[in-house]
Amino acid sequence: MYETPGMATGRPPADHLSRLLFGHLHRSDQQRWGHVYLQGLLRTHGKKTVRRMAAVVTGSEAASTSLHQFVNASPWEWAPVRGELARWAAGSLPVQAWTLAPAVLPKRGDRSAGVHRRFLPESGRTVNCQLGLGLFLDVGRAHVPVDWRLFLPPRFTRDTAVRDRAKIPATAQAQPLGEHALRLVQEMTSWSDGRTAPVVADLTALCDVTPLARRLQGSGHTFVLAIPGQTALGGPELPPGERESARALLLRRGVRHPAGAGRQVISYDTPVRGLRPGGEHSHGPGRLMAEWDANTGRPGRIWLTNITDRHPAELLELARSPRGARTAVHRMGEEFGLLDFEGRSFPGWHRHMTLVSAAYACGTLGEVTH
Repeated sequence: MYETPGMATGRPPADHLSRLLFGHLHRSDQQRWGHVYLQGLLRTHGKKTVRRMAAVVTGSEAASTSLHQFVNASPWEWAPVRGELARWAAGSLPVQAWTLAPAVLPKRGDRSAGVHRRFLPESGRTVNCQLGLGLFLDVGRAHVPVDWRLFLPPRFTRDTAVRDRAKIPATAQAQPLGEHALRLVQEMTSWSDGRTAPVVADLTALCDVTPLARRLQGSGHTFVLAIPGQTALGGPELPPGERESARALLLRRGVRHPAGAGRQVISYDTPVRGLRPGGEHSHGPGRLMAEWDANTGRPGRIWLTNITDRHPAELLELARSPRGARTAVHRMGEEFGLLDFEGRSFPGWHRHMTLVSAAYACGTLGEVTH
């Protein structure tokens, strides 16, 4: 198991984590300001401006210039830091799932990287925001963010002036959110030394999840993905080529199972189509499932999975993971400075999200391991 020194002391191991995350940086001043920023996120109450964090950690507001420089302009790569964070977090407690969840970050103006107008179905409002997608390690009592992607509307990659102003690298392209999700899974796979976990997500309000399911199936990843009830699927009891909606399959052909505490889960076995990295199509066993609502006589949120060797009730518990990740996003905003980034650039956003994730991991894993 990956060692996590500091957990046994009863204090969040910020010093050890800081050395682990920033020790590879070539310049000692970068290592120092990385530590100060991390400490500032953990120790500063209320809004975490660079001025307030500098005053809390160093005793001098003048250090805020160096903190701002460290996040927005200092040339350090965030991917190696996230890789170390992921390995450190995975070594603290058994990982039950890799959970994908969005973070909507309200912004003013139109200059910040990726900012756009977006309708949010859950609130019924349209907001000016950035949309980030995070990968969280579900360790049971905590959901630890370890990697992020920033959704970029086409204007940020097609307009050279806009791209240059937001410091968006040529390698960053406007992609569907499902492609961002796949990239997060691929990156986590490269960090995990072959130890994978089921990919769990509820992204139905943001994107078409069918391509993501096919790519995960084709690359050999297990998954539990929420899907719209109208998604057309086949089944062993249907004639070849005939398809029905996921909701109709559960209602007409599903089997109910006890799930404890008077609850029931309904499931139906259905093939899952896959798309391999080389472009070949594949098929494998899969399952639809949902919690059964006895009051309405209908299934609740519907999930598609390619895990068929675990009881549907156990998988339905796994499907609760996105709720925990959303709670983590909310807490990151309330307590760890998620919404307090002072900058507009693409690199600055990624560095701030990396540091906030490290602070959240440090604070949260320090709580749940005692």
